[in-house]
Amino acid sequence: MLAVVAGAVWTLQGLGYLSGSVMTDDRMWAVIGPIVAVAGLVLVAVGLRARRRGQGGDSAGSAGER
Repeated sequence: MLAVVAGAVWTLQGLGYLSGSVMTDDRMWAVIGPIVAVAGLVLVAVGLRARRRGQGGDSAGSAGER
C-alpha cells in the first residue's frame, strides 16, 4: 500500500498539483509515479490472492482430516 500512496504523491508532484519538492512540475515523476502505484496494486492483489489460497487450503485440509 505504501507504493500505491508514494506513486500517487509522486504523480501529483510531477503534474504540479503538490508543491514544495524538487519533483514539482518534473514530468519524469508524472511517469514514474503511476508505474510505482500500479506495481503496488499488483503486489497487493498478489498478496491477497495468496492469502485467500492459503486460507482455503487450510480449511479443506482440516475438513478432510475429520
